[in-house]
Amino acid sequence: MPTRFDNKQKSLKRRFLLILGAITSVAVLGFGLMVIFWKDMLPQLEGYRRTGFGVLIIIYAALRFARLLKKDPDEV
Repeated sequence: MPTRFDNKQKSLKRRFLLILGAITSVAVLGFGLMVIFWKDMLPQLEGYRRTGFGVLIIIYAALRFARLLKKDPDEV
C-alpha cells in the first residue's frame, strides 16, 4: 500500500489554528467532565439532567475535534 508523503509544511496561521482548536477541544471536554462529576458546579440541575448536559458538552467537544482533523479539499 503506497503512502504519500508531502513535504509541504503548514503555514504558521494553520499551525496556530490547529493548536488553538486542540486546546479548545480539550477545554470543552474538561468542562463537560466537570459538569458531570463536580456536584457543586450546577446545583440547580438534578443528577440525570446534569449528566445529560455534560454528555452533550462532551459530544460537542468530539465534533469540534473531528472537524479539526478533517482535511480541506484544497489541501492535498
